[in-house]
Amino acid sequence: MTFPTAVIEAHRKWVGWYFGPVQAAAFLVAGAPGAGKSTLAELLLARLTPPPALLDKDTIYGQFVTTTLSVAGRPNGEREGAWYNAHVKPHEYDGLAQTAAQIRAHGCPVLLCAPFTEQIHDQDTWDSYVDALGGGHVELIWVRSDPHTLRTRITARALDRDAGKLQHWDAFLTGVRLGAAPVVAHREIDNRLAAPDLAGQADALLAALVDRRRPSITPVG
Repeated sequence: MTFPTAVIEAHRKWVGWYFGPVQAAAFLVAGAPGAGKSTLAELLLARLTPPPALLDKDTIYGQFVTTTLSVAGRPNGEREGAWYNAHVKPHEYDGLAQTAAQIRAHGCPVLLCAPFTEQIHDQDTWDSYVDALGGGHVELIWVRSDPHTLRTRITARALDRDAGKLQHWDAFLTGVRLGAAPVVAHREIDNRLAAPDLAGQADALLAALVDRRRPSITPVG
């Protein structure tokens, strides 16, 4: 059945009056490289209806960054440090925010997956990033890890882009502020090697995130 445009517009106005401005949900899964963000994101996507559009920084920008580093004569494993932070990282995060805002503007929820180190450790930076994402409520989910867990997982995945991290391990840990919880409102998931089952934590997280004023996104089942 196809509804006339006037009927659809009237429904939208009623929804806006009854619920207030309806903003598509936004989730940010943050944490150090190797903490398990992608694994958690997959668990959340499998449990949400409708599933949010996944915007994973490594998937979207990985090949672009590799090419940029090559053209600039930089090592492929240089994914941290002053040069990367000045010439690459800002464009990755700006692009993620602009893409997320565009998707949300059409009513589709999003789930962003990236470290977000600068954004989550400064309130003003976080507020500016939320605005760039399209405003409204943005749910930050931070994945806790520790040095042993990170090194175990980063070594096991054996990716070229991790070479710089392993070569300059102490500087890497300092740069990602490992162990320092976000200074902004967030939910925490513990994914250290000895932590409770990640799927169980995901279930508990979603139970806590249910917002009855935003019925457009609900746990499956």
